[in-house]
Amino acid sequence: MSDDHQRPAEADLTQEQPGPSAEHQDPQPPSKNALKRAARAERHAAFKLERRAKEKEAKKEKKRAIQAKRAVGEIGEDEEKKRQKKKPRLHFGGRVVVDLGFDDKMNEKEIISLCSQLAYTYSANRNAAYPFSLVYTSLNGRTFNRLESMSDAGYKRWANTEWWREGYERIWQGQDPPLENKGESNEKGSEETVPDAPAEASTSAAVPSQQDVRQTVVYLTADSEDELTELKPNETYIIGGICDHNRYKNLCLNKANESRVRTARLPIGRYLASLPTRKVLTVNQVFEILLKWVETRSWEEALYSVIPKRKFHVGGKGGSDAAKSSCQAGDLDDDKAESAVADEVDSAVVVVEEQEEAVDEDR
Repeated sequence: MSDDHQRPAEADLTQEQPGPSAEHQDPQPPSKNALKRAARAERHAAFKLERRAKEKEAKKEKKRAIQAKRAVGEIGEDEEKKRQKKKPRLHFGGRVVVDLGFDDKMNEKEIISLCSQLAYTYSANRNAAYPFSLVYTSLNGRTFNRLESMSDAGYKRWANTEWWREGYERIWQGQDPPLENKGESNEKGSEETVPDAPAEASTSAAVPSQQDVRQTVVYLTADSEDELTELKPNETYIIGGICDHNRYKNLCLNKANESRVRTARLPIGRYLASLPTRKVLTVNQVFEILLKWVETRSWEEALYSVIPKRKFHVGGKGGSDAAKSSCQAGDLDDDKAESAVADEVDSAVVVVEEQEEAVDEDR
């Protein structure tokens, strides 16, 4: 047989020879960075358990000390009543919405940091003298998965909060009743309505139109041309729930314009004109500023009390606030940023869990 007839047969035999299958290939060893992350996660988990055990033991010891003082009469009746009396909370009547509809624009670290900011937001509202009704909208995707994994889905037990899978458009699309100045809360007897100007008698029982309800909604964004001058108890204020290190310009502004709702920016430039560093704030910082304004009715006092002091110094970084802000954590190298974010999430969840335990004990 000629070589011309042999060559195709040889080619076919070559093609039919099986190569090494994927199942028999050796798995790729983990990279050094992956090993470092795994070791760091293991250390962090062990430290977390140890810290929580110490915190619980300290609380038990404090209880035992109070019981001992009570037994020997060192705690008088007046002091006992003062200690047990809850501080009354006055409900402002306004509503704050955190728009979580930016899940696809953040990486994993930013999702983790955002979720911890949500925990800080709830904690601040729970401890506030004038709390808001708090609503989280567009809860889906990785943000939802992250919250589900935190403290056995502890976010579902947050008092005076609502979680919507729908967007904030639900406010005026007939699925949500119009906001009224009522002191509603999941904690009975803990809140009262803020004494405000006498409301005018209602002249009509007609349900407000979508346009009327839409006019009571204000999206807070630093890119707005309008400056926020005051908060009103019958309005809803939206905070963009995104941690993007200021990558996306006019993101919240464009979204608000598409929804045809009003926009406004915090008056940072008016009261802190000499602020040398960038004016990017976290979700919880914006929310705490709103809480502080309701309490003091002073933007200057609210801004100075919430914005980290290091932002008033050129090049000032570090301190305990470095891990509390997603933007600041992003300025660190990868290893330090990941560690800071992990500590931030843990501390936020601990704060919320301790408050829930205190409520259970009071009940």
